[in-house]
Amino acid sequence: MTHRDEMNSYLKGLLEVDRFRDYGPNGLQVEGRAQIRTLVSGVTASLALIEAAVEAKADAVLVHHGLFWRGQDGRVVGWMKQRLQRLLAHDINLFAYHLPLDAHPEFGNNARLARELGFAPLAPRFGEQDLGWLGSPAQPLTLAQLAVLVQGRLGRAPVVVEGDGRPIRTVAWCTGGAQGYFEAAIAAGADAFLTGEISEPQAHYARETGVAFLACGHHATERYGAPALAAHVAERFGLVHRYIEVENPA
Repeated sequence: MTHRDEMNSYLKGLLEVDRFRDYGPNGLQVEGRAQIRTLVSGVTASLALIEAAVEAKADAVLVHHGLFWRGQDGRVVGWMKQRLQRLLAHDINLFAYHLPLDAHPEFGNNARLARELGFAPLAPRFGEQDLGWLGSPAQPLTLAQLAVLVQGRLGRAPVVVEGDGRPIRTVAWCTGGAQGYFEAAIAAGADAFLTGEISEPQAHYARETGVAFLACGHHATERYGAPALAAHVAERFGLVHRYIEVENPA
């Protein structure tokens, strides 16, 4: 068992929250009961996850995608009302960590994706706030082999835009909606870039530069950080932890 404020303070320091310029608040987003015994983790603070947390009698929920983002309407209506109503009615704390969780070298989404795919991280990182990672597979791969590896580990076929057919010796990746980092990955010397999503320009960059692009799913690439972090917190503070997967095709 731990106090809400102790957990909040520990996570703030562990994830170096204050060094990130982010799109929303990191840390405690909704205050619930003071004492935490049972912690649920998930990718997004969706109504489905919150309902599952209520069923699990959770005292706190830890997610990557919280409720509040820059540029939102600000009114508590519709889906926002439903989510907040359930959290407040059951006195459940909501903790959310966006870019700090992407970046963390042990529990972050990028670090955990590397573990899943067997990539050995290389220094330095690249892109804005050093969120992009470089690494190498255990042995050089063809693009087809890399795509099979991704599908086997993440459970879905990636969208693949071929480059020039070079062996994949250096891989760059950044989970979620990081397609805008592709040019930085190319400049960093990658043979292929993995992220969650693809936009129209990236297909042209891949064909024109020879660097392959794999869109592996926003949710699919970000399923690993929140449960790893929550498991660590649970072990440190003697909590019960349960990860709840809410399927998402994105």
